[in-house]
Amino acid sequence: MPALKPTPKILTTLLVRVCLSILLVWYLYCLLVPAGKGAVTRDVSFPAGSGIRKLAADLKSGGIIRSTWHFVLVSRLRGQAQRLKAGDYRFNDGMSTAEILRKVAAGEVDFRRFALPEGYSIYQAAELLEQQGIFKKDVFLEKCRDSALLARLGVPGSSVEGYLFPATYNLSLNGTEEQLISQMVAHFNKMAGSLDLTGRSGLTLHKLVTLASLIEKEAVSPEEKPLISSVFHNRLRLGMPLQSDPTSVYGVRAFAGKVTKKDIGRQSEYNTYLNRGLPPGPIGNPGADALQAALQPADTPYLYFVARQNGTHQFSRTLEEHNRAVNHYLRR
Repeated sequence: MPALKPTPKILTTLLVRVCLSILLVWYLYCLLVPAGKGAVTRDVSFPAGSGIRKLAADLKSGGIIRSTWHFVLVSRLRGQAQRLKAGDYRFNDGMSTAEILRKVAAGEVDFRRFALPEGYSIYQAAELLEQQGIFKKDVFLEKCRDSALLARLGVPGSSVEGYLFPATYNLSLNGTEEQLISQMVAHFNKMAGSLDLTGRSGLTLHKLVTLASLIEKEAVSPEEKPLISSVFHNRLRLGMPLQSDPTSVYGVRAFAGKVTKKDIGRQSEYNTYLNRGLPPGPIGNPGADALQAALQPADTPYLYFVARQNGTHQFSRTLEEHNRAVNHYLRR
């Protein structure tokens, strides 16, 4: 009896079954078998409002998963795509897709992210930390003035003001105020080393940071920081009071670009309208640009500047020029 030849329909059915079997194996393999052995670790931020595709792309580029397409497919088949919780997570390539999705769906964040803007004082940092539910304001400020911590970190002065480098930091869920402060100071020390702050200036490190904090508070445009620095350097050289507006409100309220006569007359060792020379310490935490400007001011004859109210300043050599600029930009 002659053998039966498979018909095209039978061949097609077999082919479909083989393909489906391969796809099923691939699906289960990617779902259950990790991309690696746990040696690769990545911190991934999943902001509120971002989609599953962004998370998948971040995980794939970090070497945590094998396929973005598979990750998206699994999340949708399981109904998890719309249930993922925003947060900051830490993953490793030893985690399976199923484990990753379960973790994000449950909102099991690994750390909190805190960004300190340039120029913010310890008081503003404390308020921001409390607003974000990370630390209590008073407890953080107390740690900023902890003499034992200051000594251990090698920070001069009565607080860490000026030495909390503006950047974004990851803090573990059980992280403490002391750990965050230590991270910030370590970042400052690294930056200070790269700029050689102690080896290229006639000022001590503490005075240089203090000057940089004034520059950071006064400047809106980064390009003007060396110019503002030149004004302060020129005034210091001549023994003129710095008359920096932000110093008159330090420790009272945040500087918002304007001060009153009452502010200027307020008795404070930080008020450079009433005291000559630099304040006893920084009035905020300067970034790299301000530190560089304090270290290398522009070569100018300027002794005065006034805000133009558009984010820039008018610089003047004489008091007469300055008064004309004040009349033009402010009194008008």
